[in-house]
Amino acid sequence: MSIRAVIFDIGGVLVSESDWSPLMRWASTLGMSTDDLGARLGAVDTGGRATTGHLTEPEMRAGWSRELGLDADQTDAFVRDVWDLYCGVPDHAMIDFARSLRPAYRTGLLSNAVDGARREESSRYGFDTLTDDLVYSHEVHLAKPDPAIYLVACERLGVEPGQAVFVDDRPENVDAAAELGMRAFLHADDTAATIAQVRTLAP
Repeated sequence: MSIRAVIFDIGGVLVSESDWSPLMRWASTLGMSTDDLGARLGAVDTGGRATTGHLTEPEMRAGWSRELGLDADQTDAFVRDVWDLYCGVPDHAMIDFARSLRPAYRTGLLSNAVDGARREESSRYGFDTLTDDLVYSHEVHLAKPDPAIYLVACERLGVEPGQAVFVDDRPENVDAAAELGMRAFLHADDTAATIAQVRTLAP
């Protein structure tokens, strides 16, 4: 079955992790340890509800404000720092590669994400125009490695799983895609190597 589509994860593939120091400064400002800060943030989203769309951005904001004891201005500043961290640092070579695949191939993004991610990532990196389709977990109430979310991505691109290449930085997500018949590659911080792998199937 010939390859007709290439689908990319976002965090860890198209963007890499950014500097955590702004959040570490919040711990110092609020007089708590970084572990305490992490625990309080975790208490807002027990069970990863945000990833499947069961915790909205306003609810997360209110929870952070409550758990950290922030006033309105502090909450605004904290939310900005969280989005900066969340959106990471763009891998321009990988983004340019994804862009170069069109129109020869259908392309898509498949991301475990939270409410607000589409707005933030599109405004910073133009992901809304980079590929043919974007599947965000919180919008479809499914998250990788649930097989159903890969099928959603393939259906929206009009391809069968066996006609799609998938790139992700987490082994469990790659394994789940491969079990469905997708040609799945693990991205391990070597952009040139990953591009070369994809090119063997999507030249």
